[in-house]
Amino acid sequence: MIARWLRELALGVRFAATGGRAGWARAVLTATGVGIGVTVLLVAACVPNVVTAVEGRSDAREHAHPGSEDAVPKAADTLKVARVDTEFRGRNVYGRLVQPDGEPSRAVRPPGVRELPGPGELVVSPGLKELLASGEGKLLAERFDGARVVGTIGEAGLTGPSDLAFYRGADTFLDPEATWEVVRVDSFGPQRPAQEEELPAELVLLALVVLVVLLLPVAMFVATAVRLGGEARDRRLAALRLVGSDIAMTRRIAAGEALFGAVLGLLLGGGAFLLARANADRFSILGHSLFPSDIQPSGALTAVILLAVPVCAVLVTLFALRRVSIEPLGVFREGADSGRRLWWRVALLVLGGLVLLVFGPKVRGSSGGFEVGIVTGVVLVLLGITALLPWVVEWLVSRAGGGTLSWQLALRRLQLSSGPAARAVSGVTVAVAGAVALQMLFSPLEERYTSFAGEPGERQAIVAAVGVRDADHAAAVMRRFESAEGIRSQLGFVQAEVTEEGAPEPDEEGWRPTLSLAVADCATLRLITAAETCADGDVFLAAGTEGEPGSATAPAERPVVQPGDRLDLQAGGPFVKGGPEPLWWAVPADARPVTVDAGTLMWTGHPQVLATPGALDVGSLNSAALSVISDPEPGAADAVEHVRNAAGLATAHSFVWDTLDERTAPEFALIRTGLFVGAVLVMLMIGVAMVVQTMEQLRERKRQLSVLVAFGTRRATLGASVLWQTAVPVVLGLLLASAGGLALGRTLLWMADVAAADWLAFLPLVGAGLVMVALVTLASLPVLWRAMRPDGLRTE
Repeated sequence: MIARWLRELALGVRFAATGGRAGWARAVLTATGVGIGVTVLLVAACVPNVVTAVEGRSDAREHAHPGSEDAVPKAADTLKVARVDTEFRGRNVYGRLVQPDGEPSRAVRPPGVRELPGPGELVVSPGLKELLASGEGKLLAERFDGARVVGTIGEAGLTGPSDLAFYRGADTFLDPEATWEVVRVDSFGPQRPAQEEELPAELVLLALVVLVVLLLPVAMFVATAVRLGGEARDRRLAALRLVGSDIAMTRRIAAGEALFGAVLGLLLGGGAFLLARANADRFSILGHSLFPSDIQPSGALTAVILLAVPVCAVLVTLFALRRVSIEPLGVFREGADSGRRLWWRVALLVLGGLVLLVFGPKVRGSSGGFEVGIVTGVVLVLLGITALLPWVVEWLVSRAGGGTLSWQLALRRLQLSSGPAARAVSGVTVAVAGAVALQMLFSPLEERYTSFAGEPGERQAIVAAVGVRDADHAAAVMRRFESAEGIRSQLGFVQAEVTEEGAPEPDEEGWRPTLSLAVADCATLRLITAAETCADGDVFLAAGTEGEPGSATAPAERPVVQPGDRLDLQAGGPFVKGGPEPLWWAVPADARPVTVDAGTLMWTGHPQVLATPGALDVGSLNSAALSVISDPEPGAADAVEHVRNAAGLATAHSFVWDTLDERTAPEFALIRTGLFVGAVLVMLMIGVAMVVQTMEQLRERKRQLSVLVAFGTRRATLGASVLWQTAVPVVLGLLLASAGGLALGRTLLWMADVAAADWLAFLPLVGAGLVMVALVTLASLPVLWRAMRPDGLRTE
């Protein structure tokens, strides 16, 4: 029996391949639709390998972090490394200062680096090299103080082709024994076996919904594409019955014709995928790019796609013919008078909702084991919403009437055959319903996993901290900041962490409580404190804060530090592991309590001791850093870049941040990037699908259109009728998708235990759907004009 079925399928393939121009036209349209879907599925099958490849190269260039328990002794092959990451116009730049302990040729090298750079030299990624050579990169080039590019980082040391990264030879001696920011390494790569970190339940929920919303339209699109060419196929099937084939054999031959188009689609989709893969390194999406070698589809998933698409073509065709009576004198569709059944469509929705309600508490409790249930529930709900569309279209058009001639022509066509029109927009319906629900869940989670350096709505400030050696060095660095463009005012002072006498001994990690000390001239102290008088040599003790709601305190309160207290200037601070012998400094007896301005110092921390240069030498501080608060000019977009240039990259003790900077959790950012890439591919697929299916419908109606033109129907009227035929199912689908998507989104919000942030998420998506209707109509007009030519009246 199996051999007979295979022969009948092969006969259908032969009919499709030898059916002349008409047969090949149907096969090409089917192959185009299937090929687009296969391309998207193959891209999705690459995700596991892409993540593994990118994470592997990212881990390969990692090294021990400062303060690591596993100290590396100095040796001929060891390398001192300091982190000097920076940012340029929203793009992260990976940077390291390196200095070998022995001969550079013997020192361990980061992956992708052939030779270590010497002082004043750079080894950069191709993306950074290209950026520095461009006009846009001139501003970034200033940050490297004339360092010369002497090499390029290879693929093994980059996360992607557009990765911005550099290694710079240290200009000054890096001492891992004196600072937390420098580490000595003897190898690169993961220092210990990676520990799997479980994603929060709400992110797992978001990722699952993204997966369903992106892949379900693709599967539906492939299933729809193999049903193209229905009317011409029906006539051919009737001819087969006339020459003696039975009903079952005829249906299997029809499945063979669909199989031919599906196989062609596999070849077309595979070719498109290989072409896109070969050129992957030329494109960057949201700052992310991939090497072609990264894009390797999973073997198991590829096998599933190669097997599932032909099987889907056969099964969908047999399913579509289940209610079709194929007789020698014609093809008759059964049950046309009874209408479509509603109960099973509603049952899908109800069942999906119940599944989500059952598994919802597991998500809220983060107990795990809900993945299969969530996917099943979301798929059932989206399928139920989509299944309702043909019933709604049929119910509405059967009761509509009147209107213009173009409306009546479109309405009559939908009354005669609403199924193909509803199927043509099923992808839009399921995509919009899923996107509405996803957007409702995405917005509040984005707020949860996005943080700002400051509070949203606050005035922008650019804060910098640069390690300094002494007063002269601090003055030179401050002059660099004062020359930065786009800044209207600046405030700078030296800040350090010191240890009070009697403080607890360092803990196992080398940390102990410290105090903050600031050194600034009187002009600066008057801006950050309420000091009424000030002279060089004065010392002030912070007794309270003002400028922050609810934090103002009276200057008479007892300061944390008292006159006569002794402070160790050589111990403590973010840059110091443990200084030499203590250097004690006694707080002068005439030190006065003062209130500090918390609003101004909120970004740098509130110092407990404020001294003028005459009272304390900056050079005696073992952890001194110049803190600079810059007020950018309105509209100065590159002000923060000029401040970063002033801070430089020659020292590890340099930090710059914009108080309006936005930081997103890496896990959420990965999901967001995947959603963006997938959404673009799915929307392009849906747009092309609607064009292909509209063209197929016009091709099948070529004779009817020619007859209408011959009887005097205006071309504009027929064009408007095509618009109505596309618009009616799409508008109904969008309304149904919006309502269903809002209900599904509300359920997902309950499961993630977050409040609704965007109840109007459907409005942009509805607008996009309407724009798609217009674009599909415009794209199909050339085919419409061609179909209305007189030669369409020919018959055999």
